[in-house]
Amino acid sequence: MLQLLLDQLGELPGLRTRRMFGEYCVYLDDKPVAFVCDDLLYVKPTPAGEALMQPPVWGRFYDKAKPHLLVSPERWDEREWLRTLLQATAAALPAPRAPATQRRRARGRDQP
Repeated sequence: MLQLLLDQLGELPGLRTRRMFGEYCVYLDDKPVAFVCDDLLYVKPTPAGEALMQPPVWGRFYDKAKPHLLVSPERWDEREWLRTLLQATAAALPAPRAPATQRRRARGRDQP
């Protein structure tokens, strides 16, 4: 199912996936925007994403996870909407933090 999702997203700039917890995390511009778990897409909740998904459908990819916007495979065929949803989510999320080693170097604590 991951390959189907990636085919739908096409050549979206900055798109990559990474295996995580036995499932996959979807990144856009190095921001984790969604998770693919049990053949469902869970998009990080943002006001921009909620506005595009009316009415929003919520789900959790495991019991103690925070609710995420749930996109079932039936909606994956809506290619432009799906791309817009992930782009709007990425735009609404803060920039990723630098790895700890880079932060220490920037503060002058870990000289090479």
